[in-house]
Amino acid sequence: MQLHQLQPTIKSKNKKRIGRGGKRGTYSGKGQKGQKARAGHRIRPAERDLIQRLPKLRGYKFKPLKRKPAVLNLSDLEKKIKGDIINKETLFQAGLIKKTDKNIKILANGEIKKPFKIEGIKISESAKKKIESAGGSVK
Repeated sequence: MQLHQLQPTIKSKNKKRIGRGGKRGTYSGKGQKGQKARAGHRIRPAERDLIQRLPKLRGYKFKPLKRKPAVLNLSDLEKKIKGDIINKETLFQAGLIKKTDKNIKILANGEIKKPFKIEGIKISESAKKKIESAGGSVK
């Protein structure tokens, strides 16, 4: 068998070429006017319209490199913490931070009366003064 002797097993059906005069009339089954009646019509996919409506992101250079710290106030510590030592484990057990929070900072919002010992957590200067005035310490 040679190349010129190859034939398809299923005969291909002739495609009807409508819209060129003949038996089907002037509109040839395409209705009147409109985008779908035109030759070579293309309908835009809906995804493209959705993509165009999305807000554009303006680059990556101004995004922060570090995640912002989880902020705690002295009033939160006063209410939720029962012991006198404050570190990441005690804050997690009290439900004030998530397990994934790495940066934690204590701010001076609120008043404090208990003497707390704070270990391994960033703290603002004014919060440090309030804790030390209440009899606590910061490491």
